[in-house]
Amino acid sequence: MRIFLIILLSTFCFSASAQWYRVDKLLKKHERPEAIEPMANHSAALLPVATLHPAPAIITQALASTEYSYLAQESIVMKTAQHNMRFRVYADASYNFSDLARLYIKQNRYAEAKWYLLQSNLISRSQNDDKHTIANLIDLATIKAGLGDYVQALQDLTEAHDLACLRDFKEEEAAIDKKILYLKQTPKVDVRYAEEPQGTPKAG
Repeated sequence: MRIFLIILLSTFCFSASAQWYRVDKLLKKHERPEAIEPMANHSAALLPVATLHPAPAIITQALASTEYSYLAQESIVMKTAQHNMRFRVYADASYNFSDLARLYIKQNRYAEAKWYLLQSNLISRSQNDDKHTIANLIDLATIKAGLGDYVQALQDLTEAHDLACLRDFKEEEAAIDKKILYLKQTPKVDVRYAEEPQGTPKAG
């Protein structure tokens, strides 16, 4: 009997202690994690609006051409002309020659300018590019007049005028008329070629 009572009491005590252990756990306060902060709104609409001030006007000033700039331009145009001639793009090469000639005129290299204008004219005539031919003739007349060869300068202007009339280029015709009138009114001065020694006949 004693043994039975001891076993019963032991079972009751063990069960009660286990239950009290579980109740203690249930009544214990659990630490709650901190609340998650709301996400910040980084929308572009919330950015401050920048006040734009009008930019000051940029004043450009043309710089005088230098020897280096002339050499650089000459190299670019020359390579382009050589490329176009190599691949037989003669129409473009004709304009390249005219560009070279005008570049040489600015440097007073009239003999070279004249040669390239003549080459350009050969191509423009074969291509029936009459406006370009007229422009070349006007440039040739300007060179020849500057060198004192007024007779041939007038011949080039007359040829350009006749071509402009034939093609009904009114604007070019009016410009040539003014140049012819100016040439006829200009006092004639004998100017020799700078590249040629005295006594050398002038090139036609």
